Amino acid sequence: MAGITTLGQFIIEKQADFSYAKGELSRLLRDIGIASKIVNREVNKAGLVDILGDAGTTNVQGEDQKKLDMYANEQFISALTSGGECCIVVTEEEDEFVPIDSPVSKNAKYIVCIDPLDGSSNIDVNVAVGTIFSIYRRKSVDGCATITDILQKGTQQVAAGYVIYGSSTMLVYTTGNGVNGFTLDPSIGEFCLSHPNMKVPEDGIIYSINEGNYVHFPEGVKKYIKYAQVEDLSTRRPYTSRYIGSMVGDIHRNLIKGGIYMYPTTASSPNGKLRLLYECNPMAFIIEQAGGVASDGLNRILDMQPKELHQRTSIFIGSPKMVKKAEEFMAEFSPVKSLSTDEIVEEKLEQLGVVGGID
Repeated sequence: MAGITTLGQFIIEKQADFSYAKGELSRLLRDIGIASKIVNREVNKAGLVDILGDAGTTNVQGEDQKKLDMYANEQFISALTSGGECCIVVTEEEDEFVPIDSPVSKNAKYIVCIDPLDGSSNIDVNVAVGTIFSIYRRKSVDGCATITDILQKGTQQVAAGYVIYGSSTMLVYTTGNGVNGFTLDPSIGEFCLSHPNMKVPEDGIIYSINEGNYVHFPEGVKKYIKYAQVEDLSTRRPYTSRYIGSMVGDIHRNLIKGGIYMYPTTASSPNGKLRLLYECNPMAFIIEQAGGVASDGLNRILDMQPKELHQRTSIFIGSPKMVKKAEEFMAEFSPVKSLSTDEIVEEKLEQLGVVGGID
């Protein structure tokens, strides 16, 4: 074991970074690590057992739930419940937040927002999937934690991370003091430090977006895609298009190699599709800590004030130079329209199918 640092050892060594913590955050991160090992085991044998396919239910997002989605959801909730450091779990698979009210968690200080299995539609074709998590300290001091404790800006996160279940399994996380990656060594069953102090390259040549939705994109995104495809050796264009369809997979690759991941608004998703609390905020925290940039195309993701559990947003995230250039196109060709009160009412009436609007 000489020269090997396990996730548990690393967390303990870094505990001094939190003057207000007494080991709870360290234990919470270890609980998430343990649950991810269990999920990894099931992902790796998913093709051998009856765990693929739809479970016959739909989550709050209107998306069909896969059996493995539900399994992962149960494992993380179970681990966070038994650990005693978490008072509330917000998960993609549950309509409402899950309060944890047990003797061991009565003094719990932390809230976990989690996407238990991101990109699960890729499992049956053996493409990388992942888990995304975000951790906040509760704001209230008395009684049960409430939704007010949950709806905090991304700048208030105390930790965030993701696990990617791919050719190897990695856990990448930050506590606001840089980003570190740990690869699971199956021979000893431990996550071992493999990517210390991760930094996203300042620039890159990879852009990741579902171009099948091109006709529905804002004009600024269309202009950026055309820019990315035009040859210009001074800026290493044309760029390479790479899109996995798993947020974890695409952002993990771009974190290591450099690039931009974009999921803009579309005609069918005018507010964006990805969720702020348990997808965009944690990824934005990680990428910013690695030296990158994350915005909705115009505004910093971490400065957004959540108003509901499953709030959606667009996201542009990755290498600073690439994101800044995309933001320039958005600012020029897709600026936010400032509407008068009458125009807002008119727009709402049109959405409701009322012809003629107001006089």
